[in-house]
Amino acid sequence: MTHGTRSQGPVADGRTAVVVGGGLAGVTTALALADAGVRVTLLEGRPRLGGLAFSFQRGELTVDNGQHVYLRCCTAYRWFLDRIEGAALAPLQDRLDVPVLDVARPEGRRLGRLRRDALPVPLHLGRSLATYPHLSLADRAKVGRAALALKGLDLADPALDAQDFGSWLAAHGQSARAVEALWDLVGVATLNAVAGDASLGLAAMVFKTGLLSDPGAADIGWAHVPLGELHDRLARKALDSAGVRTEIRTRVTSVVENTDGGWSVQVPGETLEADAVVFAVPQREAYDLLPEGALDAPERILEIGTAPILNIHVVYDRKVLAQPFFTALGSPVQWVFDRTEASGLREGQYLALSQSAAQDEIDEPVAVLRERYLPELERLLPLTRGAEVKDFFVTRERTATFAPTPGVGRLRPGARTKASGLYLAGAWTATGWPATMESAVRSGVGAADAVLGALGRPRPRHLFEFEEAA
Repeated sequence: MTHGTRSQGPVADGRTAVVVGGGLAGVTTALALADAGVRVTLLEGRPRLGGLAFSFQRGELTVDNGQHVYLRCCTAYRWFLDRIEGAALAPLQDRLDVPVLDVARPEGRRLGRLRRDALPVPLHLGRSLATYPHLSLADRAKVGRAALALKGLDLADPALDAQDFGSWLAAHGQSARAVEALWDLVGVATLNAVAGDASLGLAAMVFKTGLLSDPGAADIGWAHVPLGELHDRLARKALDSAGVRTEIRTRVTSVVENTDGGWSVQVPGETLEADAVVFAVPQREAYDLLPEGALDAPERILEIGTAPILNIHVVYDRKVLAQPFFTALGSPVQWVFDRTEASGLREGQYLALSQSAAQDEIDEPVAVLRERYLPELERLLPLTRGAEVKDFFVTRERTATFAPTPGVGRLRPGARTKASGLYLAGAWTATGWPATMESAVRSGVGAADAVLGALGRPRPRHLFEFEEAA
C-alpha cells in the first residue's frame, strides 16, 4: 500500500480496517479510524470491552478487577474519557493530596501527606517535602537534589533504558528509607516494579512528567463508577455512534495478506476483508497472530516480561476509613481505596487494596492473604478493630502489565510492521510510557495515525489535541 497524501476532510471511499482486541488500545484505534471516515470492525474475544480494566458482579456488588487511577498529565486517557463522554464519572483531585500512613510511628503521629501548592515547578512540592514527617531532614534535602538531577536527564537518551532506577537513586544519595517512603511509593504504583527492577528511562519519564513538568501534572483521578461503565458500556456506545461494527466473544483464527495488498481476517463463520489490520492485543497474542516477516525479530516481543498485580477486597459492616484513599509505609499494604459508592454497596464500607509488583503473593491462597492483610488493616485503621468483615475476596491479574525492566525499551515495537497495512497497538508497544491506561490509549492513537497516513486520510483534528496539551 503506498503512502498517499492527506486529503481534506473525511471521504467515504470504502476504506476498511479490522481492529483485533477491544481493550483501551483497540477501542481508541477503532474510534480514531471511524472518526476519519474509515469503516471499522472491532473484534474482541471476551464477552466485554475494556481489556484488563473491567468490572464484574459479585452478589449485589459491582467489583472492579483492580483499582485504576490516572494523573492530570495523562492527556491521552483524558481525551479518551472526553471522547466516550465519561470525564465527569472519573474526576481529578483539585490538587494532589496523598495521605501516607506509617505503621512504625505511634498512633496519632502516623499520618503524613504528599500534596502540592499552587506554585511553579519544583516549588509546588517544596512545602510538602519540607514538612513530610516520614523522612529525616537530611533525606528531604537529598530528595530535592535527586529530583533536580532527574529533571536534567534526557529521556531521548537510550542509555537510560539500560540502567536500573534503584542504582541511580543510590548513586544520587537516596537512602533505603527515602526509596521506600517516596520513590517507591509513587514508582511501584505507576511502574508495577520496585526501583531496583525498573528501567531508569521509564522511571525518569514517570517522575519528570508527573512531578516535574507542570504543577498539576500529578493530581490523581479515578473512576467514581465501575470501570465497566466507562470502558465497556460508554465505549460501546461511542463505537456504535461512530459506526464501528463491534463483535465480542469473537476469536480471530488467522490473518492473511492477500495478493492485492489487502488483508483477510478469519473468525468463526466469516472472513473479513480489510485495507488495514491493527493487532491491539497483548504481546503473546500478537506474536501468535503475526504473519511471517512482519517483524525483524518477532521473538523479541516475547522477551518483554509481565508483572502481576494482586487486588484484595474487604467489605466491613461499618465505615472504617474517612478518606477516599491512602497509602501505607512499614506494611505489606500499598494503596487502599474506598469503593463503597462505586460498587453500589448500601451499608458498611468496601475497601480495595491494590498491591503492585506482587510476584511473591500472586498465587497465595485467599486464607493466607486474609490472615496477613486483615491484621494489617487493623494496625492502620483503628476503626476496623471492632468492625465485622462481611466479605473478603481476591482478584489476581498475573500478567497485569509488561515488566518495566532495564532494557525493555529496545524490545518494544512501534505501531508499524514490515507488512504493509498491518499495525500494532497496546500499552506494551513503544509509547515511551510504562504499562498504564495512558500508554494503551497513546498506542491506539499512534496506530490509527499510522493507518491514516498509509491510507492517505486526514487525521481527525480533535484526536491530536491532547498532544498539544501535553
